[in-house]
Amino acid sequence: MNDHDKEGSFLGDIQNYYTTSIESHGISPKGVDWNESEGQISRYKQLLKVTEGTEHFSILDYGCGYGALVPILEGLNINFNYHGLDISPLMIQAAISSNSEHKNIKFEETSDISIASDFIVASGVFNVKLGSSEKPWKKYIDNTLNSFNEYSNKGFAFNCLSSYSDPAKRASKLHYADPLELFDLCKKKYSDNVSLIHNYGLYEFTILVNK
Repeated sequence: MNDHDKEGSFLGDIQNYYTTSIESHGISPKGVDWNESEGQISRYKQLLKVTEGTEHFSILDYGCGYGALVPILEGLNINFNYHGLDISPLMIQAAISSNSEHKNIKFEETSDISIASDFIVASGVFNVKLGSSEKPWKKYIDNTLNSFNEYSNKGFAFNCLSSYSDPAKRASKLHYADPLELFDLCKKKYSDNVSLIHNYGLYEFTILVNK
């Protein structure tokens, strides 16, 4: 195992990666390594399907970036308590400054979940593997999903870049997950009520796990 395959090491590398990204691009989709706002909004809409039918809930946004999910939740006219986690201190600073007018929200600089929420959502947190090899990165995904299951009362949702993406357009720093493999894992390990969404016009997929 090389140094990049140790979880503490690659999380430190990822923290630096996203800190540099928001320094370069500011509070914008590119600041969290997405190309444009339309795709970012579409991703959140898929993730929030896990909350459908629930009018009041607490939600943990794991890898919250600058808190772009908050105004989307506000626009749904629902009652919610929001907790955003991110490993980049600069992201958390940006999240606090850009969402200061919103109520019932909290941001925290950490990768460790310690408080249960009704729902947990995570957008893009499994994409940027940088120098990590495949096996330890999959182990990191598995460990993180275990935490999502442990600390979510009603369900969780996450997205990944898809292994069905065009091989010629893939980047070596990114992880392209097998959607069927992760669907099978979630179905067998976490819940009978699992949905795989792979039809929203992006080279990625979303998995919803409802309990």
